[in-house]
Amino acid sequence: MTNQGNNLDKWYGHYANRTAGLAASEVRALFAVASRPEVVSLAGGMPFVSALPTDIVSGVMERVIRDKGPQALQYGSGQGVPLLREQILEVMALEGIRANVDDVVVTTGSQHALELVTKLFIDPGDVVLAEGPSYVTAMVVFKSFQAQVEHVEMDEFGLVPEALRQKIARLKADGKRIKFLYSIPTFSNPAGVTLTWERRLEVLEIARSNDILVLEDNPYGLLYFDGAPPHAMRSVEEDGVVYLGTFSKTLAPGFRVGWALAPHAIREKLILANEAAVLSPSSFTQMIISEYLSTADWKGQINTFRDVYRERRDAMLRALEDYLPDLSWTTPTGGFYIWLTLPDNIDSKSMLPRAVKELVAYTPGTAFYADGGGRNKVRLAFCYPEPSYIREGIRRLSTVINGELELLNTFSQTAPLNLRGAEHNIINPPANLG
Repeated sequence: MTNQGNNLDKWYGHYANRTAGLAASEVRALFAVASRPEVVSLAGGMPFVSALPTDIVSGVMERVIRDKGPQALQYGSGQGVPLLREQILEVMALEGIRANVDDVVVTTGSQHALELVTKLFIDPGDVVLAEGPSYVTAMVVFKSFQAQVEHVEMDEFGLVPEALRQKIARLKADGKRIKFLYSIPTFSNPAGVTLTWERRLEVLEIARSNDILVLEDNPYGLLYFDGAPPHAMRSVEEDGVVYLGTFSKTLAPGFRVGWALAPHAIREKLILANEAAVLSPSSFTQMIISEYLSTADWKGQINTFRDVYRERRDAMLRALEDYLPDLSWTTPTGGFYIWLTLPDNIDSKSMLPRAVKELVAYTPGTAFYADGGGRNKVRLAFCYPEPSYIREGIRRLSTVINGELELLNTFSQTAPLNLRGAEHNIINPPANLG
């Protein structure tokens, strides 16, 4: 950058070149409108923390302050509280992972772990492979370190191994350095699909044979509705996988506690990077979660969350069948999201202002691609709104989509979708950022 400022920021020319990759995600930009009380937000993936008993949480916090106050309010280890790291092993065992407590590094949410891994591995111009579509804020992180994000095709069974082979071969032929494959294999964000066990093994073999690290991000794996998903990839590959976990979805995001499980050498560098960034993750929130895991029925609470999200997924699927039967969408068996496909001639990003005018918000598909893809895709989050508001939100969305098609029909004779009549007994929903 030049050293000259501009009328908006006198320091503009002083920023590092890598800051060009820092940009507000389209999800974040939606929060301002989604918080309006009259808007049904199907945009952000906010956990429904109201399903967590507040008396249990407040009791845990009181005990931590009463019994461990001086330690909880002090600096801690850059690797994390030892007891919590042992308890994290028990959590990961539910997904088939066996590991050593020394290889767990606690971070300030799994997003922080993702940033630390990227910082350790990425030089400007290095390639990160990611599913197409992929988690929006991960791409913000990758771009902030000047990585080249290359998407790999997905289908209803997750990442396509043959597409991965072809992408790696092309990039190597072009002389590119591939540092790692970033994947959310279970109930992916945003597509909601799950990588089959057979494909997991195949993807691991492709990565192993090409000397590519796998960064497995698994925030939703325990939130299944119709039977447990395949075990984590880390369950069968120790040396080639860095596994990211979080308590944000199975407890609450406000505690900001996640972790990385890494091979020994990477683990050592992660601890150093963690100390350089934050000195140590919060002892207070770690001890709260440790006390919760020691005294509460945390597995039962996960079952409660599953029931809540299953009901909301079912409400959204029914509403889509009723109001948008001509379209197609994924049918997730866990997690937070449905991936909706619009007609080819509708641009979901351009349509968003009209949707907000009709008091419904969603996330356009372009947010989940580094290359501008996903133009006719929509991510719908069912995790936060009540089922009745989900239904009303889909009804409003159907009105917007059909209005777009009618407008296009004026110029191209596009037929409108089948559209069910409105239901008029829905009151305005409460404010939410979900």
